[in-house]
Amino acid sequence: MDSHDHHHPPDGARGRLAIAFGITAAVLVAQVFGALLTGSLALLVDTVHLLTDAAGLAMALFAAHLARRPASARRTWGYRRAEVIAALAQAGVLLAVGVYVLVEGLLRLVAPPEVPGPELVVFGVVGLLGNVAALAVLAGRRTANLNLRAAFLEVVNDALGSLAVVVAALVITFTGWQRADVVAGLLIGALILPRALRLLRETVSVLLESSPPGLDLDEVRAHLMDLDHVEDVHDMHASLIATGLPVLSAHVVVRTDCFTDGHAARILDQLQECVAEHFDIAVEHSTFQVEPSTHVAHEHPQHA
Repeated sequence: MDSHDHHHPPDGARGRLAIAFGITAAVLVAQVFGALLTGSLALLVDTVHLLTDAAGLAMALFAAHLARRPASARRTWGYRRAEVIAALAQAGVLLAVGVYVLVEGLLRLVAPPEVPGPELVVFGVVGLLGNVAALAVLAGRRTANLNLRAAFLEVVNDALGSLAVVVAALVITFTGWQRADVVAGLLIGALILPRALRLLRETVSVLLESSPPGLDLDEVRAHLMDLDHVEDVHDMHASLIATGLPVLSAHVVVRTDCFTDGHAARILDQLQECVAEHFDIAVEHSTFQVEPSTHVAHEHPQHA
């Protein structure tokens, strides 16, 4: 069994997720109370959004823990894809919340309920301060992996939602225009849907084993074809196991005499060095089947 660690997420990332989850959970409790007290749609929507984000952070934290578990004979990549599954679940929940917000918001535009502005300001500010604190915790590691990026984006949108609640509360307090609460709720819904769709697209792309973003297989093939003794490259596949973990495989046809003069082994080294240098695919994560031109007769037609 190969013993390299597949770039496990650092413990610091898990620590940041844990702190962000604690802050978010505390703010969530306060906002649940505030939503029940004020009856505000904007605060209710922001609270539901915060609930999904707290669940998302919990899933991200659990996924980060699973990703630390070692590979086995059955799960050769360990649990690295747990982060992708967690992000997919978050995207699904966010889509459902976004649709609910839009429907409920349109209904309340017709008959907006009375919302106490001053109380709404207090709970909006509490939510905003909590989100800013969580953002400060996650900011330094937000690009480390898909899970952390999703968590950071969730908190950004929470902060924007809390800001919308505060603005709506101020408008209601000073002008009495109750529909400001509904408008803020719809704005939060509009923030949720695009992010959910983007996250859904990214996670589904990974699960469908699409080529990693930015990796052009035609360009990879051209680089490999430029190597000495390489006659053809076919049956090439590339995918992303998890964030920062691309893998690539291909059949490479070389001159037949390479198998008699011992040059085939050197060609394999050159192939792996090529994709590592030009395409940032680790040597241990690129697999090449080096074969003579006579082997094409054994290939399935669709792989030729």
